[in-house]
Amino acid sequence: MKINVKNIHIGNIIKKVIEDREIDLDRICNFFKMNESDILKMYEQKSLDSEILLKWSKLAEYDFFRPYVSHLMLFASISQTKNNKQIKKNDDIQFRKNIYTKEIKEYIIELVNTKTKTLAEIITEYNIPKTTIYKWMKKQNTD
Repeated sequence: MKINVKNIHIGNIIKKVIEDREIDLDRICNFFKMNESDILKMYEQKSLDSEILLKWSKLAEYDFFRPYVSHLMLFASISQTKNNKQIKKNDDIQFRKNIYTKEIKEYIIELVNTKTKTLAEIITEYNIPKTTIYKWMKKQNTD
């Protein structure tokens, strides 16, 4: 399932996962102690309370917080790039390891494939090394 990590609509994501896992609506209603219309309204919500999201995660055995973490990882690298420039001025050394999720990789590859952004723009904007992006693209082509 492709998730737009830039513009997250958690209701759509939940609905898709629930459909994929074929979880019965009656089971969902019993789990949440709500009626069908309340559950269907949640599918339309762009965001949900974290406690409700945690319940959905337990019910579906899926991490619905992951899209938000992916978003933070992708866009935090932008702010860290700015911070790294300030750190270099102070001659302090800071090591950080990027951990890119599957969703981030798919998002970046989609940007390249659809020519939404050039490779140079992606490298500059998200601070992802060119070799890393090429590895992702190569791996995608072999899968």
